[in-house]
Amino acid sequence: MQSKNTKIRAIDLFCGVGGLTHGFLLEGLKVNAGIDLDLACKYPYEINNQAQFIGKDVASISGSDLNELFGKSKIRVLAGCAPCQPFSTYAQKYDVKRDDKWSLLKQFSRLIKESSPEIVTMENVPSVYKHEVFDSFVRSLKRRGYYVWHGIVDSSLYGAPQSRKRMVLLASLFGEIKFIDPTQKKQKTVQEVIGRLERIQAGRSSAKDPLHATRSLSQINYERIKASRPGGTWRDWPKQLLLECHKAESGKTFSGVYGRMEWHKPAPTMTTQFYSFGTGRFGHPEQNRAISLREGAIFQGFPRGYKFIRKDDAVNFTALGRMIGNAVPVDLGRAIARSILQHVSEYST
Repeated sequence: MQSKNTKIRAIDLFCGVGGLTHGFLLEGLKVNAGIDLDLACKYPYEINNQAQFIGKDVASISGSDLNELFGKSKIRVLAGCAPCQPFSTYAQKYDVKRDDKWSLLKQFSRLIKESSPEIVTMENVPSVYKHEVFDSFVRSLKRRGYYVWHGIVDSSLYGAPQSRKRMVLLASLFGEIKFIDPTQKKQKTVQEVIGRLERIQAGRSSAKDPLHATRSLSQINYERIKASRPGGTWRDWPKQLLLECHKAESGKTFSGVYGRMEWHKPAPTMTTQFYSFGTGRFGHPEQNRAISLREGAIFQGFPRGYKFIRKDDAVNFTALGRMIGNAVPVDLGRAIARSILQHVSEYST
């Protein structure tokens, strides 16, 4: 797709397989390059996004490197959606003031200082707010003259067919900037986006699409998913199917695993292990299997034809689950791009 505005160019730090970049592309905001340390992301990023992939640690990138990649663009957008693991709820047991956990966000701040892009954006988990390093990041932007907006965004209100709340930050040297209002009056449902996909069994894949593949189930897990109902929990199972942890007092509150999705609701938040029945509510609403890799990618907003592997490559569930689950939802990327383009149209001449 051709850029709607040839004077704006973006660079996507921590680009992964290109969720944010693809959202930008669909809105006509050209991304010149994506930078990520994971070389497995190079093929899907480049083949789908008309952009260069640079396989480097951001710590080895300088502001002058970025400005060379930006070229002659008049308005430079720097996106930095750093991996969220240090800021996740699970990681809250760590001291939120420790310096060694937050190097990626500090590298992002360094690159902003060295390249002075006109617009900056970041996406991360909502709990990033709890960390002192985030407050420091915002303060540093304001000291450099950026107008800053940040807030918790419900991705399902912007077209993502999953319940996924994220922290989004927008910053601009031009003036006040804000996120656009919700674009969806009605949330997309599981049935709308995967209801017509080819039926497959657990442990099988489609002959037409190697990514429409599912993990096999042990006999006990097959019995468990047969006993599961959409929207239900393991509490619906007969006693002989319960795990020991479910019987323990400490495990009784964990009802969000070993569950089926519901046809008429958005999918749950995609994680890096969405392909596993036991790690969340990732059971297919009707078929006795976990969702496929392709279904997870669709819930992340990737088009059905998005290529993640070469034709003859083996399907590695762990690697593909990580790349797909860690991606910025494409629909959220589109909303971020619209917010930027709307802002630029108001302030730039």
